[in-house]
Amino acid sequence: MSCRIRAARKGDLRAFYNLAKLTGGGFTNLPAEKATLEAKLERGAAGFAREGDTPGDDLYVFVLENVTAKKIVGTCQVFGAVGSEYPFYSYLISTLTQKSAELGRTFRNQTLTLTTDLEGASEVGGLFLHPQERAGWLGMLLARSRYLFIRAHRQRFGDVTLAELRGVMDEAGNAPFWDALGGRFFGMSFPEADEFNAVHGTQFIADLFPKSPIYVSMLPEAARAVIGQPHPTGRAALKMLETEGFVWDSYVDVFDGGPTVTARTDDIRTVRDCREAVLSDAVAEGGSTSLIASGRLADFLACYGRVEDKGDGTVAIDADARAMLGAEPGATLWLAGR
Repeated sequence: MSCRIRAARKGDLRAFYNLAKLTGGGFTNLPAEKATLEAKLERGAAGFAREGDTPGDDLYVFVLENVTAKKIVGTCQVFGAVGSEYPFYSYLISTLTQKSAELGRTFRNQTLTLTTDLEGASEVGGLFLHPQERAGWLGMLLARSRYLFIRAHRQRFGDVTLAELRGVMDEAGNAPFWDALGGRFFGMSFPEADEFNAVHGTQFIADLFPKSPIYVSMLPEAARAVIGQPHPTGRAALKMLETEGFVWDSYVDVFDGGPTVTARTDDIRTVRDCREAVLSDAVAEGGSTSLIASGRLADFLACYGRVEDKGDGTVAIDADARAMLGAEPGATLWLAGR
């Protein structure tokens, strides 16, 4: 296996931008806008360099690198604590029950309420794999490496972790949910609003979004049908999140109505099942294939490799994995079964 996860660097901008152009829009964390992506890489470098072990307004950007081909084929991101710098908005779906004795009828109406309930949570997002690389286990490597990074730096992350999934939109990038709700207050299309949010942040949501609850029944059918539904291309990502223990708890994105799923950070499967081990000076000839990570912060690396327990508290890994991680005997490794 010739691919590894590493921290993104300033020199990755062109490859980062080329990946963003392939997303098809609606990826707030990966907009096809060079200046914004450059700022993300700079913010990521600052997050990796920050001293201390407390949750903060950090962004950690990673790339999936084919070491043999010297090519970047994917990317993912982790946020330390959302809402630290700007409010983190979501819609919460609630049910209001009302009964009329005269009519002899009970009405249960769903409402959308603008909230900042999830502030302080960590976030995993920005995951994108080049379409030509989607066969095999690379998507899983991208997704799960983030949880190993969280496990290795646990004190930098919150007690809850969330993930926002892109909502339903048409081929032109228009979102029925936005057209029925947000677009009526902003006078801009969904692609315009999404790009503005990616570049300028969320203050305009606080300025212009309605603060009173919205009755779902008053929205057109096209909008009601997509609330809490992921984009068809995001269904595999949702399944991976659910496998890790994430659940949808009635929070949706304010732009496209896509689901926001959450999990207790310590209960995320890869975080919970990850184990630490010390690298021995032996080289694994057999063993089981595992996800292996080493290094801290900007030196963090992850890949697949074979792992053998040596019975003395150390493990051996195969030569290829050892080379990709640049790990020396005595190094701490974080391991998760494939």
